Amino acid sequence: MSLILVIEDDPRIQRALRRQFTAEGYEVHIEGDGALGLAACKNMRPATVVLDLMLPGLSGRSVCKEIKAWSQDTPVIVLSAVTDVADKVLLLETGADDYMTKPFSPRELLARVQAAMRRVKKKIEGSPLGFGDVSVDFLKMEIHRSGVLIPLTAHEFKLLRYFLDNPGRAIAREELLNDVWGLNFHLTTRSVDNQILKLRQKLEVDPANPIHFRTVHGVGYKFVAEA
Repeated sequence: MSLILVIEDDPRIQRALRRQFTAEGYEVHIEGDGALGLAACKNMRPATVVLDLMLPGLSGRSVCKEIKAWSQDTPVIVLSAVTDVADKVLLLETGADDYMTKPFSPRELLARVQAAMRRVKKKIEGSPLGFGDVSVDFLKMEIHRSGVLIPLTAHEFKLLRYFLDNPGRAIAREELLNDVWGLNFHLTTRSVDNQILKLRQKLEVDPANPIHFRTVHGVGYKFVAEA
């Protein structure tokens, strides 16, 4: 079941969107505050975010920019009372994938949400399992670099898979510990750094100057398929 995150402080719109989305089989989470909505997005990783511009705590524009900096492929559809064309262009420049002007039809919004999710799915399915001179076959658990078989441990495969599933997104060390190692492992973020170092040594052309497994200072790491 796909999760749709609604960041909107108007209770009437909250109720209308919850009814519309749940009737179509989607899971819905609602936040009425910008900062709380941003935190929910990072924690829950929704399939799509429906975002109001006028929010308490943190503006919709700021939330949109933060979401896109964190996860470029997460669709954000903005609800706005803005009608000026220049303002709409500025809005899209912040990273929004689409917008609807209030008042709006919940059914039309549903259609736009579904279209955004289809675009992301098509992009992911069309992405090759590989990067640079590296080809990846997760079914066979084989990695080749310039045609040469590169041995990886099962855990290195798991970490690599996580990066390939989240391209272009800044991923915190704590998130990697939680999602790749699991909560049952009592490790420190230093363990993440050591594992990334091993991936770089095996898969980067120049491990000292990585182009695919990049450090995001103050956060963690980001995987970039193309230099």
